[in-house]
Amino acid sequence: MKILLLGSGGREHAFAWKLFQSPQLSKLYIAPGNAGTSQFGTNVNLRLDDFPSIEKFAVENNIDMLVVGPEDPLVKGIHDYFLSKDTLRHIPVIGPKQDGAQLEGSKDFSKTFMVKYGVPTAQAKTFDKASLAEGLAFLETMKPPYVLKADGLAAGKGVIIPETLEEAKKELTAMLNDEKFGKASARVLIEEFMKGIEISVFVLCDGHSYKLLPSAKDYKRIGEGDKGLNTGGMGAVSPVPFADSTFMKKVEDRIVIPTIEGLKKEGITYKGFIFIGLMNVDGEPKVIEYNCRMGDPETEVVLPRLETDLVDIFKAIANSTLGQLELKLKSETAATVMLVAGGYPEDYEKGNTITGLEKVKDALVFHAGTKQKGENVVTNGGRIIAITSLGDSIQDAVSKSLSIAQVIDYEGKYYRRDIGKDLTTS
Repeated sequence: MKILLLGSGGREHAFAWKLFQSPQLSKLYIAPGNAGTSQFGTNVNLRLDDFPSIEKFAVENNIDMLVVGPEDPLVKGIHDYFLSKDTLRHIPVIGPKQDGAQLEGSKDFSKTFMVKYGVPTAQAKTFDKASLAEGLAFLETMKPPYVLKADGLAAGKGVIIPETLEEAKKELTAMLNDEKFGKASARVLIEEFMKGIEISVFVLCDGHSYKLLPSAKDYKRIGEGDKGLNTGGMGAVSPVPFADSTFMKKVEDRIVIPTIEGLKKEGITYKGFIFIGLMNVDGEPKVIEYNCRMGDPETEVVLPRLETDLVDIFKAIANSTLGQLELKLKSETAATVMLVAGGYPEDYEKGNTITGLEKVKDALVFHAGTKQKGENVVTNGGRIIAITSLGDSIQDAVSKSLSIAQVIDYEGKYYRRDIGKDLTTS
C-alpha cells in the first residue's frame, strides 16, 4: 500500500514511524516532512494548502491512502476536494470532511454543538466587532480569571486567560477591533473558567462506530510548575492515573457517545480522529474543546503504546469496519519531553546544528521542527525534538526521557524537567 502523509511535525514523525512497521506498507511519502520522517519514507516538497499539487502527486504516484496530520487542510476541505475529483475519489482520506472539521475550525460551532447534544462544557457567549460593547459588558458579569477564545484556527495561540477585568477588556478589544489573531478572531467566545486537571481523550471514528485510544496529558505552559506562556506542548504522559474505569465510563457515556450520535444527527459522516480536550473538575469530565486530528505531543506517547497495525486501523476507518477491530495496547507508561528553541514561544532562532542524535539508545526521538542541511540536522521551528520513553511508571519513563534530553544538544536548548510531576505527587 502506498500512503501519502501530510504534515511536518512530531505527530507526523510518530505516524511515519508507526506506519513503517506495517508489512502492508510498500511506500510512504511525507509532505513536507522533516529530517526525522525521511528515515521511514520519502519527503515531498508540497504545500498543505496546494490541493491541485497534492492531487497531481497522488495520481502520478498511484497513492492508495491519504493520511492528514494537521488541522488546517482538513478545515480547508481537502477530504471534500478528493471526493470531488474523479481521479481521487477512490483514495480514502483519513481525516474528516469540512463539515466535521468545523468541530475544531469554529469554536462557536463546537460550543453550539455541545450545548445542543448535552455534552458537558463551560458556559460561553460569542461576540464580534459589532457587538464589542456587549462583550465588554458581559465580562463585567463574570468572575476572574476570564477565558477568551478566537473562533477560528490560530495555530494554537488563540486562547487567552486574563486574570483581571481590565486585562480581559483590553484583550477582547485587541482580538475584535485590532484583529490580534487576524480572521481567526473576527468572532470571540467569552467562556467561564473551569478549574481542574486537563486530559486528552482520542476517539477513532469510521462514520458509524468508534474506538478509544489511550488517554494522555500534555503540558502546555513554557515554564515549570505550569507557568508562563502557552505553547504547542512541552511534553506528555500516557496513561493518566486518574483516568480510571470509573472516570472513563463518565467520559464515554456523557461525552463520546453524545458526540458521535450528534454528528450522525447532523448528517456528518466523520472518518478520522476526534481529539477531545477535557477538564477533570472534581471527578466530573467537561469538554474544553474538540480537535479534528491527533494532538501533538500526545501522539508521541499514544502511538508507542499501540500494538495494533496502524494501517489496519486506517483501513477499518476507511471501510467503516472499525467496530470489528480489536485494539491491543502495551501496559507500559510512555512519557515525552519536548526540546524547544531558546525564546520559544516568542521569537527564536532557526538553523542551529543539532548534535548527539546518534548517541540515543532505548528511547524514541521524534523530530518536530528540524530539517536536513547537508550532513547536519538543524533546528527549523519552535518545538524541535520530542523524546519518548517507555517505563514501568511515570517517574521511570520521564527519568529515561530526561537523561536523553541531556545527550541531544543545540544552541539555546530548553526543556521542562517537571513533566508528569503533578500526577505523581499529592
